Amino acid sequence: MKEPGKITPDLVKAHGLTEEEYEKIKDTLGREPNFTELGIFSVMWSEHCSYKSSKPLLRLFPTSGKNILIKAGEENAGVVDIGDGLCVVMKMESHNHPSAVEPFQGASTGVGGILRDIFTMGARPIALLDSLRFGPLDNGRNRYLLSSVVGGIAAYGNCMGIPTVGGEICFDETYEGNPLVNVMCVGVARRNSLVRARATGARNPVFYVGADTGRDGLGGASFASRELTEELDKDRPAVQIGDPFKEKLLLEACLELLNTGAVVGMQDMGAAGLTCSTSETASRGHSGMRVDLSLVPRREEGMIPYEVMLSESQERMLVIVTRGKEREARRVFDKWDLHAVPIGEVTGDEYLTVLDDAGGVAQVPARFLTEGAPVYTREERKPEYLRKIKDVSISTIPEPQDYDGVLKVLVASPSICSKRWVYEQYDHMVRTDTVLRPGADAALIRIKGTQKAIALSCDGNGRYCFLDPYEGGKIAVAEAARNVVCVGAEPIAITNCLNFGNPTKPHVFWQFRRCVEGMADACRILNTPVTGGNVSFYNENPKGAIDPTPVVGMLGLVEKMSFSCTPWFKREGDLIVLLGECTEEIGGSEYLGLIHGLKMGPIPRVDLEKERAVQNTCLELIRARLVSSSHDCSEGGLAVALAECCMSDSGMGSGAVVELEASPEILKIRMDALLFGETQSRILVSCRPRNLPRIERLARQNKVACWRLGVVRGNRLTVRRIKRRVLDVSLEELEENWGKGLSGGDD
Repeated sequence: MKEPGKITPDLVKAHGLTEEEYEKIKDTLGREPNFTELGIFSVMWSEHCSYKSSKPLLRLFPTSGKNILIKAGEENAGVVDIGDGLCVVMKMESHNHPSAVEPFQGASTGVGGILRDIFTMGARPIALLDSLRFGPLDNGRNRYLLSSVVGGIAAYGNCMGIPTVGGEICFDETYEGNPLVNVMCVGVARRNSLVRARATGARNPVFYVGADTGRDGLGGASFASRELTEELDKDRPAVQIGDPFKEKLLLEACLELLNTGAVVGMQDMGAAGLTCSTSETASRGHSGMRVDLSLVPRREEGMIPYEVMLSESQERMLVIVTRGKEREARRVFDKWDLHAVPIGEVTGDEYLTVLDDAGGVAQVPARFLTEGAPVYTREERKPEYLRKIKDVSISTIPEPQDYDGVLKVLVASPSICSKRWVYEQYDHMVRTDTVLRPGADAALIRIKGTQKAIALSCDGNGRYCFLDPYEGGKIAVAEAARNVVCVGAEPIAITNCLNFGNPTKPHVFWQFRRCVEGMADACRILNTPVTGGNVSFYNENPKGAIDPTPVVGMLGLVEKMSFSCTPWFKREGDLIVLLGECTEEIGGSEYLGLIHGLKMGPIPRVDLEKERAVQNTCLELIRARLVSSSHDCSEGGLAVALAECCMSDSGMGSGAVVELEASPEILKIRMDALLFGETQSRILVSCRPRNLPRIERLARQNKVACWRLGVVRGNRLTVRRIKRRVLDVSLEELEENWGKGLSGGDD
């Protein structure tokens, strides 16, 4: 690449900057920026780095709580106190655009980046989760994307020795050409060993550590801040190349260095690379920084300063070291066969100054790069499609004649079926702390040296948010919390990844606002503050925007490992009990979409006070050891939840006989709505018969509906209504259908 001689309007536009933004840059600098400075501003003021459209609405989230140690936005990841001097460091990020262009490397480097966000704060990563969305599997391109993304996640996580313990996968036409790849990482640290991403102390040396710098990933932050086009191949240079073996060395070296007391601050060179890490650490430390690019290790010849500053080559970190302890830093990184090169120092002038062999190439106020980006109040308008989509009621839908067939279709659908094909590619048992493996409502990870465990879940529903963004946002939080409750954990905090279309389109920004408002309300009622996360805009393909898809990563805490539960029926003769109410809400359901081909509302409403009561009741039952199993009712409704409870992950399932005449209050509900509707705030539990009176008494005290549905028995799932068989499927048939849904992923 050669530097252009003059900054032209076309060059400014090509960098994603508006005319007004460019004028603001000139006014602050008091001059025209040069080419390198233009690139620096383009990435730091991109939507991906600056959050210039989302920042005002993100303030709606509750971010304080008794367990929160570092608030959202203060550092690269959120920090939650779990007692015993320990804390959990957690974050979720997207790698959507890179995964659409180069799915294996896009997903792989997404894992690498989120891992660095965790260990850069001094925490050892202990678990990964991923939330994935693709177009329908009858399309060969989508099968290729699925296979390559899963392969990329597996390759990086497995090589690093970090277990991938859970997540979710959904398939819908809205993600055709624009898959969503959201990755969550959780680490554990001692409270007194946390490190901040801050540059303080004038003349403290700044070290570049890790891999060499190349041209891969150039402009990645800007790439993630625009819509994808049909000419995807032109965007391939913006996709980074990962090396998990190098990152494993980097992880161990960084954690070892932190134990020496030599580190002042540390930050990953992720989005925007050296530009972001230098400007953000200086800004947070109210300091300046001077770096010399001629000292930066490179793997390619002829790189100009612009390329060195914007490169997003992987496995690199910026470390600010206490002056006088340089030798200690070199010793640690030499041991791990990694670069540890002093490239500059902290200054007191609050400027980011960039030099190379030829002299100065950039000088910009650091805080102007991070806090000076314009913040926009975008135009909002309720989408026209919501005025055109008619609401649907169960009375307008023909009742199925073959309930067995409906259930088989639902359990075989890619969004509901077994994800064993995926998670068997992940090493989910490495580190030997995984108590509940993929397949349960949530993953459960023991915390070594304590009786504690943490529960982790990812949830979101784009169809719900398309039809009603506010209720859909509430449901995303409520269901994620319900999932960790079902394994015996108290929900204590969330991270999130908010995936939306182009924010400059009024209907997209209206969707974004309503989703955030719904999530914020749910977080307040359920007492799960937001620790941070990621906003991913511009998720559009030539056909239009994706459905608004907020994904919630939930953290739950189990104080004693003995207080945990699994979703599968355990014993013949156990009673099956439903906590929560049943309604005829059918809108937005998998049943309506798969069986009737309708994408219509109204979606189920979630009463957050009732939701909290159901969750608290379930937790009390688990802690009192009154239930043998517990499982959330969600996609596919009650019938699918019953089927999932019958199909043990170990292959040793137990059947169920459900006699609906035992619950006269729900006989008024039409059978397909009762079995396949997705009414919220419901949990299926099983128990010994002698425990039922205590369960019913506790439910009454908490004002929670409690229905005895049937009994665990045999090797079939049978549902009868007033002695008439409605549904009767063998477990063998269920497991056959449930296990084949992702068969297209092997292509």
